[in-house]
Amino acid sequence: MSKYRVAAIQMASGSNVNANLNEAARLILEAVNMGAKLIILPENFALMAIHPADSLKICETPGQGPLQNFLSQQAARHGVWLVGGTIPLATTNQYKHCASALLFDHTGQCVARYNKMHLFDVTVTPEEHYCESETIEAGTQVVVADTPYGRLGLAVCYDLRFPELFRCMLQQGVELITVPSAFTAVTGRAHWEVLVRARAIENLCYLIAANQGGYHVNGRETYGDSMIIDPWGVVLTRLNRGAGVICADIDKDQQLITRHNFPVHEHRKIQCYL
Repeated sequence: MSKYRVAAIQMASGSNVNANLNEAARLILEAVNMGAKLIILPENFALMAIHPADSLKICETPGQGPLQNFLSQQAARHGVWLVGGTIPLATTNQYKHCASALLFDHTGQCVARYNKMHLFDVTVTPEEHYCESETIEAGTQVVVADTPYGRLGLAVCYDLRFPELFRCMLQQGVELITVPSAFTAVTGRAHWEVLVRARAIENLCYLIAANQGGYHVNGRETYGDSMIIDPWGVVLTRLNRGAGVICADIDKDQQLITRHNFPVHEHRKIQCYL
């Protein structure tokens, strides 16, 4: 079977972890009822912290903890593959955590982990500044995993601005890319659609971008507009604002045809990516 249904979940997460998990569970069930076999949660789905250091309070040891248990149980209960947005996982530095995107299979096993590599240390406006590196330790490894739906690459939010990461995924045979995000409203209006469609087009991949979308109790506004993009850059479905689920079918046979007819990857002259 070459066609499979995938889903992106959009949330407007707050500072109450239990409330966020309840909302995530509701939306996962909605995606399952829509026929999704692979479901993507947004970045920071379990907590949009009031202060960046608040994430350290719910930081978990890899392989154990209530957030990881939640993701495992949801995947196993519904028999789906699940990308758990990002959750904070412990590092050797007590003052920092990894922002980790975890991939769970249909039995509830965690089969891949990607630590967000590019950290959002920027001034969006004079009043809106971020410095993720103060509390997050950057990842160093490109992650592409085997799934029933193709070779799946894991990226997170700000990673979208670094095409070399996705070229490294391509060298590992990537066919489907997931990008849990919490794009700001300002940068989202300017760049979100351009970036997600460009990464799909460049790599002739399906791309599932699950964004936060709305106003948060920490005063932050996220852009929303979660999308599922096909390898030709067509927006198959999108959700503007607020919490909800979008679904679309990926067609691996059609992707193979597209890559055969438009062999841009074979035409590359520069093959080295650091």
